[in-house]
Amino acid sequence: MAAAKKRDVRRSVQQAAWITLEGGFATRHCFVHDMSSSGAKITVSDSSVLSGRVLLAFSRDPKAGRPCNVVWRRGRSLGVKFVR
Repeated sequence: MAAAKKRDVRRSVQQAAWITLEGGFATRHCFVHDMSSSGAKITVSDSSVLSGRVLLAFSRDPKAGRPCNVVWRRGRSLGVKFVR
């Protein structure tokens, strides 16, 4: 029998944030809907420019951000997984 995969508890955040593309050359405004210890659900105005690795920050300073991988997208919504 396979072990049940337990999801991390998500908490509602509803807060503005910034996504910085890998390399730190472009920062885009986003909105964080919810997050857990392993990831977050965000909305951006143009999700087509985001892929791969990004930084998610609640301040405009990219040094304060958490590295993430984009793991899913549905329209303007994205799911990101926090990485080290």
